[in-house]
Amino acid sequence: MSKSTISNSVIRRLPRYYRFLGELEHNGYIRISSRELSEKMGLTASQIRQDFNCFGEFGQQGYGYNVSDLRFEIGKILGLDTLTPMILLGAGNLGKAIATHIDFHNKGFDLIGAFDVNPDIIGKDLGGLKVKSIEEVGTFCAENKPVAAILCVPMTSAEKLVNTLIECGIKAFWNFTHYDLKVLHKGIVVENVHLGDSLTTLSYGLNNLESNNK
Repeated sequence: MSKSTISNSVIRRLPRYYRFLGELEHNGYIRISSRELSEKMGLTASQIRQDFNCFGEFGQQGYGYNVSDLRFEIGKILGLDTLTPMILLGAGNLGKAIATHIDFHNKGFDLIGAFDVNPDIIGKDLGGLKVKSIEEVGTFCAENKPVAAILCVPMTSAEKLVNTLIECGIKAFWNFTHYDLKVLHKGIVVENVHLGDSLTTLSYGLNNLESNNK
C-alpha cells in the first residue's frame, strides 16, 4: 500500500501503538498477539492487524508480534530514527512549558533555537537555549537549516511570521495558534493543536456522560 493511500486515522493511531509498546517493553513483554494487544488498548484485533498491514508484515502466525521489533519498526515509520532540527517561536508561558517538558529527541526532533519579541524574555535561558530576538530568525535559519517550527505566537503575528519561516525553508509546523496555515500555504506539513477545542470536547463528553453509558 502506498503512503498516499493510508488514512489519517491509521497514522494517528501509530504514536499510540508506539507509546503502548514502549510500556509493554518496559514491563518485560517479549511478544504479544493482536488479540492481547486489542484487549489492552481497547481496539479490535482486526483493526490492529489492518493498521500494521498498511506498512508490511510484522507478525508471525501462531507467534504474534515481537514487542521490541514492532516498536522499532513503528518508530522508523514515524521518522523517530532521525532528528529533525526544529525552532520555537514564542517563548512565553506556553512556549516555555513546551520547551522544558517535551522530550523532543524521543519524538524525532532536535530543538535548536527559540525566539521571541519580548525584551524581557530575549537573552533568557530556555531549556538550555538562549532565547533570541525574532529579528534574528532569518540569519539563524540560513546558518542552521531548521526544517520544523513550533508556533506559540498570537494569531495576529502568525501570518507574517509563517511567510518568513517558509521562505527560510521551514516545511513543518506544530501550530498552537488559531491561524489556519493550510488554507493559504500549500506543500507544508501542519499539526494544529487547539487546547480550547480539546477542553470543549471534554465538556461535551461530560455533559453527555449518561447517554454515552446507556
